[in-house]
Amino acid sequence: MKRLFLAKALHSLNLHRGMHSRNKKAMDLVAKGWSALQQVDRVIDATDPDDYRLHPYLRTAKENFELALEADNMNTHAKYWLAKLHLDYLVPGACKSIGAALLVEAAEMGDPDAQYDLGRRLRDKETCVQSDQQPLYYIEKAVDQLHPGALYLLGAMYLTGDSVNKDIASALWCFHKASEKGHPGAAIAYGSLLLKGAQSPESAVIKFRAKETLSSRAARIKSMTIHEDPKEKAKQQFQVAAKSGCDLGLQWLNRLEVVEKQE
Repeated sequence: MKRLFLAKALHSLNLHRGMHSRNKKAMDLVAKGWSALQQVDRVIDATDPDDYRLHPYLRTAKENFELALEADNMNTHAKYWLAKLHLDYLVPGACKSIGAALLVEAAEMGDPDAQYDLGRRLRDKETCVQSDQQPLYYIEKAVDQLHPGALYLLGAMYLTGDSVNKDIASALWCFHKASEKGHPGAAIAYGSLLLKGAQSPESAVIKFRAKETLSSRAARIKSMTIHEDPKEKAKQQFQVAAKSGCDLGLQWLNRLEVVEKQE
């Protein structure tokens, strides 16, 4: 009986080690594929997307993402980036239907990048991408994981009342959380709303309380106190955008500087 127990424990340990090894191999392959894709992104805006000089990098990226899935079929990063290759790049052998299927799989498996990307594509009514779910379903799933792009998109939807009830307070919360993750567009939106007199008191973000820890909630309450100078808080947001290289952030900072001098 004891030998049987030890044999089962050893078998389980070996399975765990094998799974860990597959996961590591898959992530190494994803990193290689992503690195090749970065080489393409550096020059693609300055050349023809179908430039033959890009083909070796695109093939390298595709091969590594495919090998990563062979090593670990549950790797959502490999599924997502392979989906991007098929959908957005003129890689030899690209197939949009394969890319769409991979994107849906990665999103359903919980990958926040895939959830945001799928929600955005469904919202833009891309004909090659289909799902039984509505765009908002995937966008909110990504927001639950605090994906900055999804937060910004949902904030814009709340701000304009697009597909949701117009809710300035919820828009502010989304922009605030996306700005914390360095999203320049969200920082600009949040800062400009603060300058227009928008406020986000404790009662305004009640629907999002369940997604925050006690420490982050305390920090949020402190950061949103009504005694804080809205111009100074807006300035902090524009600095976030400027640090990311956003020219609009610099323009807002210059405007505030002129206003301060006049005052």
